[in-house]
Amino acid sequence: MDWKRLDRARGSVGPVELDLIEHYAQGKINRRDFVKRGTIIGLSMPFMGAIIAACGDDDDDDSGSGDTQPAGTTATEGTTGGGDDGGGGGGGNLVVAIQQGDATSGLDPVNMLDLGTYNVLSQSFEYLVGLGDDGNIAATALAESWSPNETGDVWTFNLRQGAVWSDGSPVTSADVGATMDRLSVQGNAGLAGVIDVGSTDSSDPAVAVISLIEANGNFPVLVSLFNAQSLITPADYTDGTTLDARPEGSGARMLDDWDASTFVAKFVRNPNWWGGTPPLEGVELRGFADISTAVTAMQSRDIDAIQQFPVIGGEGLLNDSNFTVLSPPSANHRQVWFNTQQGQFTDPLVRQALAWTLDRPQMVDTLWAGRAEIGNDHPVLSTLPFYDPDAVPQRVRDIDQARQLLSDAGLEGVSAACETGDIQEVPQLAAIIQQNAAEAGFDLTVSTQSNSTFYGAAWCPGANPDDFSLPCDGSAEFGIVDYGHRPVPDVYFGSALATGGVWNSSNYASEEFDTQLSAYRTSIDVEGQTAAVSEIQKILWNDVPAAYPYFYNYLSGHDNSVSGVQATALGHTILSAATKA
Repeated sequence: MDWKRLDRARGSVGPVELDLIEHYAQGKINRRDFVKRGTIIGLSMPFMGAIIAACGDDDDDDSGSGDTQPAGTTATEGTTGGGDDGGGGGGGNLVVAIQQGDATSGLDPVNMLDLGTYNVLSQSFEYLVGLGDDGNIAATALAESWSPNETGDVWTFNLRQGAVWSDGSPVTSADVGATMDRLSVQGNAGLAGVIDVGSTDSSDPAVAVISLIEANGNFPVLVSLFNAQSLITPADYTDGTTLDARPEGSGARMLDDWDASTFVAKFVRNPNWWGGTPPLEGVELRGFADISTAVTAMQSRDIDAIQQFPVIGGEGLLNDSNFTVLSPPSANHRQVWFNTQQGQFTDPLVRQALAWTLDRPQMVDTLWAGRAEIGNDHPVLSTLPFYDPDAVPQRVRDIDQARQLLSDAGLEGVSAACETGDIQEVPQLAAIIQQNAAEAGFDLTVSTQSNSTFYGAAWCPGANPDDFSLPCDGSAEFGIVDYGHRPVPDVYFGSALATGGVWNSSNYASEEFDTQLSAYRTSIDVEGQTAAVSEIQKILWNDVPAAYPYFYNYLSGHDNSVSGVQATALGHTILSAATKA
């Protein structure tokens, strides 16, 4: 331990940063978690490198998500190295298969809900906080740096010099403030309850100072690409404005053509982009309603890259020596929700009974060929620094326990429909749940709808204006919905489980959970977050507003002639540095 060097670093930071440094120096967190957490609170890589050097290296495995790539494929998590023409020149065009988005919301940055639309909008608009090569957030977007105050309830973002809109006008803190106001009014999934209208001080055009409702130790994640709707748009943008109606972004690409009927977007270079001239001349994002069709197009090389593909049906790509698999860090999961206030699952005993019927290893092996991690009925991934492995026992398949719980609830059986969208392996997951649960007395039918119908009709039809605890009034009593990756579970907690949460299809309302969520959000130290998350794991495991059977590895990729691509497990395909041989 180099105490002199460590003491110099300690004396140059505030209490939020100091707490993290102390935890690392005392061996309470490993190097990987130190870097992840340090990046979130705004520590620079050189500064963290100095701390690591002062403390001496540890034996932590920094290999990222730990995914194993099949023979013949290459990847560095979600990024492939830049080509020889990186940084300008190169030319050519790239075609990427993406999920066909929701025609109802269109290219609306504030109200979009699907991975296809996320991908389209993020070609032209940018976030305050971007993506690093390790899959964590980084200062690669509109904010060059950020830092909290001593109590973690005010965050200062220094905006990137030279960032302009495609018409040449500068990106300023007024744009950031107006965007935050729009997101607050709309009850954005990540920012609801975190900021209010008027939260941003934009008196300095180059600095956005955002005051929060209460302290939040993870706030930079909530204004990053992992809160997909938080794209920064011009100050005079209005709610409902779409990219095709007003194609004025700050990103590497400008929308040149948009066909809503086929969900095909074509982009050209933005000559005013702060990052320089993108190598590729043009990019086409081509929507596919059926993922198997997209996989076939990739195999035949009708396209150059694919946003996402499954293990089932994607074996040809996984075994293709001319295809590069990208597998970025992923907390992606399927939430099997129960409507806790309406229908047959209002009794937690019934919800627990169904959860005990699930054969999770069967799901992981059958649906993902082992490329997934078994879940335990809460959305906290085991690799997170505040995950508590001892909070609750792993729930396994126990039919006797399930039957007893149904009996305790006064029931011999339950007949219900499981509502799903037509996305990847979800219908097959529903079929496995149907088979698993039958032995305990659940008579389930599987009802699969198109995604555009499912999200509005089954998942979250809309809020009850007279009852805050019913944000998804009339949601199906039982169904399965997809959730994309977030590096911290704030959105999973606040949007899908908190009372009144905008995506709370369970209509779950628990004062005990809400109290622990507030404790987690306001904790700016590692120990406080860990204590709150441990309690959250216990509450959700017992109440079972939703079952979480697994977290799966996200798969994306491209032909070997392509390089310089970054992918996230939330559906982004970042092409600003991409080249094609």
